[in-house]
Amino acid sequence: QVQLVESGGDLVQPGGSLRLSCAASGNWNRIQSMGWYRQAPGTQREMVAVMASGGGTAYGDSVKDRFTISRDYAKNTVYLQMNSLKPEDTAAYYCRIDVRTFQRKDETYWGKGTLVTVSS
Repeated sequence: QVQLVESGGDLVQPGGSLRLSCAASGNWNRIQSMGWYRQAPGTQREMVAVMASGGGTAYGDSVKDRFTISRDYAKNTVYLQMNSLKPEDTAAYYCRIDVRTFQRKDETYWGKGTLVTVSS
């Protein structure tokens, strides 16, 4: 089992910044990737940013050049630095981790979400 604890969601004005954190704990043989997804009311969950084990990253088109994903390998923690926030960034942000277990199974876990509201 893997547990994810997210933090950092808040109310922020347009143009502001926030930093989300997600700490993973549990048992795994290897972390395949960690990332952030978001879901606004009435919409489907979408990928925001993902970092693979080798450090490669991918970003959603709407957040490129504004958001940056990073990872502290020693702490098994992934961060999302969000700059130049817009009202359309308002959503629940979910952390996701993909792991390879000691039983050689690939498993995916989600955090409970942290709310980001961008409003004046």
